[in-house]
Amino acid sequence: MANRAGTVAQSSDLVDVSALLDAYFDSTPDLSEPAQRVAFGTSGHRGSSLKSSFNEGHIAAITQAIVEYRAGQGITGPLFMGKDTHALSEPAQNTALEVLAANNVAVRIDARGAYTPTPALSHAILGYNGSRTDQSDGIVITPSHNPPADGGFKYNPPHGGPADSDATNWIAARANELLENGLRDVKRIPTAQAQQADSVSTYDFLQHYVEDLPNVLNLEAIRSAGVRIGADPMGGASVDYWGAIAERHNLDLTVVNPSVDPQWAFMTLDWDEKIRMDCSSPYAMASLIKRAGDFDISTGNDADADRHGIVTPDSGLMNPNHYLAVAIDYLYRNRPQWRSDATVGKTLVSSSIIDRVAADLGRVLEEVPVGFKWFVPGLLSGEVAFGGEESAGASFLRHDGSPWSTDKDGILLALLASEITAVSGRTPSQHYDGLTQRFGAPVYARIDAAATREQKSALGKLSPSDVTATTLAGEDITARLTEAPGNGAPIGGLKVTTENAWFAARPSGTEDVYKIYAESFLGEDHLRRVQEEAKALVDGVIA
Repeated sequence: MANRAGTVAQSSDLVDVSALLDAYFDSTPDLSEPAQRVAFGTSGHRGSSLKSSFNEGHIAAITQAIVEYRAGQGITGPLFMGKDTHALSEPAQNTALEVLAANNVAVRIDARGAYTPTPALSHAILGYNGSRTDQSDGIVITPSHNPPADGGFKYNPPHGGPADSDATNWIAARANELLENGLRDVKRIPTAQAQQADSVSTYDFLQHYVEDLPNVLNLEAIRSAGVRIGADPMGGASVDYWGAIAERHNLDLTVVNPSVDPQWAFMTLDWDEKIRMDCSSPYAMASLIKRAGDFDISTGNDADADRHGIVTPDSGLMNPNHYLAVAIDYLYRNRPQWRSDATVGKTLVSSSIIDRVAADLGRVLEEVPVGFKWFVPGLLSGEVAFGGEESAGASFLRHDGSPWSTDKDGILLALLASEITAVSGRTPSQHYDGLTQRFGAPVYARIDAAATREQKSALGKLSPSDVTATTLAGEDITARLTEAPGNGAPIGGLKVTTENAWFAARPSGTEDVYKIYAESFLGEDHLRRVQEEAKALVDGVIA
């Protein structure tokens, strides 16, 4: 941890917004540099105009590629588009609108000209599509919790969730082709003309989302119990939503910090002294944690509100894995209309206490690779009632078992914490204590280990037979996985399990390291042994 982590940002930490915006329009990507080409990760294309990795050319090319992709897929309904509060999001939306309008794509943007959380856009897509033949899709302009200098651009197809690799690979390849050709094949009209185009209309994302909440949450219980809620939008897209939720549903809810500032000067610094709106970080959430005693439940959201942070008076900021386990245990016991065979979805680097909770519930566990996109088909069909990942992102079904959102919904999970408190009389952290008394108390950590590009590539191509070890930290190895047991998809790395512990190793997409996730139900000392032996095992295999 750096010395200033958890302290309020200083002027020297703040991005120069004018320089950031100038660079968006003035810089040109050098396509011989891999970092300046269009590349879709698990959450779209991200970068900064100051590094020539997110600028006007990128967005024009990506948008034209999306136009061509959706045409090829026969998608003829409106495209919903929303932006978050990052400084680069508004100019990116204008650029995208210029291209979409020039291509005569029907576009729906926010009726208030304000910000749109990722889950509200997913909710809008699903709400439109239903049984229609003219399916809609969407663009979310956000780099999520990334620092203020960053921008992000994400495509959600008609299923409402993150696009799969087939879609994003096609879009990225076409966008880079368009850039290489000097954007000659990109259709575009001026912003003012685009905003007045017949194909552009508005949609009240906020009203549709807020009005629909009683169909997915027990708000009456929260209201009747008088749960005192402190909601911190952390300068993000949920800022207007929390006030509207309080007013519309008559909740005792205080918007702790209603400020929107593209520099995020009010933020406390994250572990590395960077401004990062990570609601799972105790350093980024330090201001809200200090006020924990003022509320029964305090919550935070990242900039596009697809992640949640839960703070309780008795425990402070909950570990995301702990809250996922509590949410699963509570929901499957309190949603009688859900299918009796609906499974529990988790990513393979989420805590194994979820496995034990699912078994106790008599539910099948569906363990998938990292990335929320893997939960989309199950959430749409109702076969997966809850999907959650270790990085504090999750969504679940409506009361009647139909889909609510197929992207992560931080607002939903934040409000669920108040429902749990209202219905049970116990905070989520008190619930977790009860789970550990029944199933054990795991300790969990992630570390990074150095690796060359060749070693990272080797790690991503391992097969179970490459691991010859039979024990890990004194226990027999029970499984060696390079494919997720829930769907057979490659995990891009390795997971090794024992009766009371596991580790997973995955190459970093941006640094010369691989990440080791590890957990033990036998305490901190055993966890350290797991980590040490995991590193030795992986290094031996990829050497």
